Amino acid sequence: MKPGKLKYPRWRWLVFTIFFFSSIAIAGVLSVTGTVAAAPAAVSASQSTTYAGAESCKQCHEDIYTQWVSTRHAQAFSSPIFQRDWVLENSVVTCLQCHTTGYAPENGSFAQAGVTCEACHGAFQSGHPKTLMPITPDYSLCSTCHKTTTDEWRASQHGQAGPPIQCQACHNPHSQSPIAATVTELCSNCHKERGTSFTHSTHANAGLECSNCHMYTSPRTQDPIEGLIPTGHTFSVGSEACVGCHQDTVHTRDTILALTGEATQAEAANIETLQLKVQDQGKVISALETRSNLRLYTGLAQGAIIGLVTGVVAAWVVSRRIQEVEVDE
Repeated sequence: MKPGKLKYPRWRWLVFTIFFFSSIAIAGVLSVTGTVAAAPAAVSASQSTTYAGAESCKQCHEDIYTQWVSTRHAQAFSSPIFQRDWVLENSVVTCLQCHTTGYAPENGSFAQAGVTCEACHGAFQSGHPKTLMPITPDYSLCSTCHKTTTDEWRASQHGQAGPPIQCQACHNPHSQSPIAATVTELCSNCHKERGTSFTHSTHANAGLECSNCHMYTSPRTQDPIEGLIPTGHTFSVGSEACVGCHQDTVHTRDTILALTGEATQAEAANIETLQLKVQDQGKVISALETRSNLRLYTGLAQGAIIGLVTGVVAAWVVSRRIQEVEVDE
């Protein structure tokens, strides 16, 4: 065999090695990025249900569409934070259950990006508007995605009331904002007497809302893990709510005692005590008026007696002087 022919097997193995490892590298890259690109492309490819999309609903419900289009529901898939976590978590398709509409767990496809109208109302009904769009009018609709909030709500007095105070009693589901102008106005619809205590009135005068204390959560220093974060829906006030504002004075004993004394005095000053004080003060005033009148009458009588005696003596002296002058003449 000629020496030149020995090089052919070496080139063949070199080419094989290059293609082999290149294929492995390409497959690794596609395994990370392929799902991100493929998921939107599979929109309702295997869906047996037809989703019309939010733009279709807009034709008749433009006012509701306008409220929804800028909310977190509308941007649940397109949000930069979600997109970042979506890539970091290697595009876990289970996230799409809450961040898309019409999610199909069997193949990871979805009908619409974000939480659209049909995510809550169900797929478009061909007979609509004569055929009503279905809706679940209680917390079970929200609990599918908002698990932490629902668990907190169940433990609260709102969740344990009979009947329970549902999510829609406080939240507008389309705009995702409170159904009143302010949080305090919303709470005051039911809790009309909340401002009578020292604690509530002092904080209200400082411009705080009910949620500042009753829905307090510690400031976040990191992004939520899988979207699970405390939301304050137990509505209970813990020590962390006080420390959040009073961190400079909460460990100062004199300040705490002073505030405690003010609170105790304010609680002790109830209506019955004030009424008794008013009655006592009224008796004192009446006694003073009586003594003042008595002194006036006594003074007048004494003045009259003294004036009478003085007048008689003066008249007698004058008359005597007149008689003496007449005799001398």
